[in-house]
Amino acid sequence: MSFTVALIQGDGIGPEIVSKSKIILAKLNEIYSLPINYVEVEAGDRALAKYGEALPKESLKIIDKTDMILKGPVGESAADVVVKLRLMYDMYANLRPAKSLPNVESKYSNVDILVVRENTEDLYKGFEYIVADGVAVGMKIITWKASVRIAQVALNEALKRRKKVTCVHKSNVMRVTDGLFAEACRSVLKGKVDYSEMYVDAAAANLVRNPNMFDVIVTENVYGDILSDEAGQIAGSLGISPSANIGDKKSLFEPVHGAAFDIAGKNVANPTAFLLSVAMMLDRMYDLSKEDRYAKAADALRNAIYKVYEEKKHLTPDVGGNSTTDELVNAISHYLS
Repeated sequence: MSFTVALIQGDGIGPEIVSKSKIILAKLNEIYSLPINYVEVEAGDRALAKYGEALPKESLKIIDKTDMILKGPVGESAADVVVKLRLMYDMYANLRPAKSLPNVESKYSNVDILVVRENTEDLYKGFEYIVADGVAVGMKIITWKASVRIAQVALNEALKRRKKVTCVHKSNVMRVTDGLFAEACRSVLKGKVDYSEMYVDAAAANLVRNPNMFDVIVTENVYGDILSDEAGQIAGSLGISPSANIGDKKSLFEPVHGAAFDIAGKNVANPTAFLLSVAMMLDRMYDLSKEDRYAKAADALRNAIYKVYEEKKHLTPDVGGNSTTDELVNAISHYLS
């Protein structure tokens, strides 16, 4: 089974981490005989300045014909690119792993959490209105269908891990919307895994107090956005945090971090989150194709990254090293096999 991937470089450090990582993409294709074709498309701040649209119509035509999307970070136009694509293609599951890497300074060691975030509803629907002078209203949309669907994703992911799921909500205050979400999660998860529930404020506190009490967290869109950033920082840095936006028809893979304009073009940007997002893309290709070569390529890429971090010789400044982007990419490429 072959795949066509729309490759978006993005803004700020995006173009350099994506372009420098191409040697790894090519090497994986070569070593594991991966029939993956990358097609570059424009989107983000640079596209907005050039075409008047952050997601140009010509780019959308290409994206529509591809199987997946792989992108670098986008700048101020991120909502017009990422959120739009999520909704257009119903990429309903946002998977955000927060996992410690060797030699990355953190208060905790061996953090390994997966936040499974509902990706299409909640306040991020953007239904906001001015209803009177000085009065604004935002609508929180929660449906049974979407809640059951994301709970099923959490179940599937938990069964691959430690079979433990924490459903995070705030149903003691938002009894109707969050109450519906909690009820849907119970209907899917209770009795099938080690299942518990936690209010979002308690979850935020417990992540800081003892992150190792969590395995899979399933939650709504807004809570998931906030808690996944918190978990990523607890694991070491948002700069090493990947993510996947999964839909039945199309999926998008991207680093969690921003465009970091202040270090753009200096050859010191860390490509780790982007490359770990590539590994998540390969995992998805395996899920769809059941061809071992994709799983082997994903494992090889992650193992190569871990080896480089264990050696600590070629790390970029954000994780305590003094190497360049090129040096880190070349070191990871060296360990691919």
